[in-house]
This record gives sequence, C-alpha cells and structure tokens, in this order.
Amino acid sequence: MSDLRVIPLQHRTVLRLEGEELVPFLQGVVTQDVTKVTSEHSVWSALLTAQGKFLHEFFISLNPEGGFLLDCEKERASDLLRRLKLYKMRSKASLELTGDDYTVAVIIGDNVAQKFGLSPQKGASQAIQDATIYMDPRHLGLGARAIIASEKLSTFINDHELRPGTLEDYDSLRIPLGIPDGSRDLEVEKSILLENGFNELGAIDWDKGCYIGQELTARTKYRALIKKRLVPVSLTGPTPEIGSDITLNGKNVGILRSTYGQTGLATLRIDAIGSDQLLCQDANITPKMPDWIEIVS
Repeated sequence: MSDLRVIPLQHRTVLRLEGEELVPFLQGVVTQDVTKVTSEHSVWSALLTAQGKFLHEFFISLNPEGGFLLDCEKERASDLLRRLKLYKMRSKASLELTGDDYTVAVIIGDNVAQKFGLSPQKGASQAIQDATIYMDPRHLGLGARAIIASEKLSTFINDHELRPGTLEDYDSLRIPLGIPDGSRDLEVEKSILLENGFNELGAIDWDKGCYIGQELTARTKYRALIKKRLVPVSLTGPTPEIGSDITLNGKNVGILRSTYGQTGLATLRIDAIGSDQLLCQDANITPKMPDWIEIVS
C-alpha cells in the first residue's frame, strides 16, 4: 500500500464545457489565460463581478473527450453555470453540470508527481485511465488534484494503492499555507482577488487582455490599493467560531475564516498583521506568514 492519501472533495463538482468557440468565449470572461490549458497543463481561475469582486473560483483542465472540465464548488455550481451562460450569448459552446458523473479528489503525500508520471511543476497534467490528474496549480504543497469517473473511483484507488484521507487532512495542509477554498474563505460579491492571494497563486494573467472585472483588478494592483490580506494564523486558547471578529485594542481589524485545530485563516488589515495583541473571542491570534505571500503596504 502506498503512503499517498486520496481525499474525495464532496464539496466540489465538475462542469463540462465544449464547443468550437469555447476558448474565445471563456477568454473574455475569466481571469486566467485559457489558451494555457493543454493536455499537459491545468490552471486555476476565477469569475468576477463587473466591479472586480469575487464570484467563483475554479480549476480548468482539458477533457480528454473534448473541451474543458471545470472543478468548482458543488453548492454554487448552478450559479456559476447560469452566469457563464449569460455571457456565452451566441457563442458556439455548450455548458452543463455533470451531477455525480465525476468525483473531484486531492492526492497528497511524498512523491505524488513521480507516482503518476507528472512533472513536479504547478499545473502539470495528464489524462490516465478514467481520470484527469494534475499538480495543484496554486502550490505544490497541496499535492495533486484529480477528476475521476465516479463509477471507477474504487478501481482507481485500488489500482494506485491509495489510502483514504479526509477533508481535515487536506485542510491541515491548505490552511497553514494560507490558501483559500472558495466561499469557505471568501465573501461572494465582496472579496477582492488580490487581497486573497489570487495573484501570487497564479489565478490571474496580466497579459491576456480584457475579461469581466479586469479594469478594477488591474487598478487595484497598479495603484497598490490593497488594505487587507487573507493570512494563516495560530490560535492560542479556545477555538473561536468561524466568522468571528478579530480585534486589536478593542477595534475590529479582521475576520476568522477556515480553521483546523489551532490554525486558521483570517482576513486581517495589513497594518494589524505585525501585532502580537490580536484577539478573537477568548483566543490570541498570531499571524504565521508563508513565504509566498507578498505584503505591500
């Protein structure tokens, strides 16, 4: 038995997109350059409001049968599909929910890339029998993601000698790295991508041209308008409720997002990140900055 763990992500699902005008349609809508999606490369991207606020995040990989597969939030997949169809207009492209046809999974552990014959680079992809597998495009510390035909999931796990894992196992890696997981950590129609790592983590292409929300996203970057950041924090004391306010000298300076044990993700004002006097309910909060986060004050 391999020491690799497979974690089915029950809160994720897949959209299937295809059609001869699919690429130019998506290129004018999402934040990443979809021409970079190939049989050997997958990307992370987002859909924004016209005002540049977060709506959806998703992974885009090539479907071996044609078109793209989008790994997105399950509870919000219908909304994503509706919004994409609004922008599709007369483009020759078809977009559909896949229901339970696919399982989205994470595979973690040492030598994931080697196990599946992948290059140890972010987004490195390949199609294997009954699955598309790729290194996480955001950070190699998150292992690989896979889109697996659900009816073949058990066979896939057995054939590759994978041990079962849990969402908590995934969060134990993700949260200390400071990486958001959709609306678990971001506020829909309120969050700004550059405050939540989408630039450093590769969800934005600055050279591809226009997309929905592009003008305000670019303005935020070039005018250095970032006032908050999503960062990992350690918790000392009773674990607070998710969504609780974080205070400094009695004033609100942030909000607690996901937690795992005594670690969490928090949206904090940049001018409060260096403080050692942050409180959240009865817990002390200490930011723990991973090396990929760029703070510009």
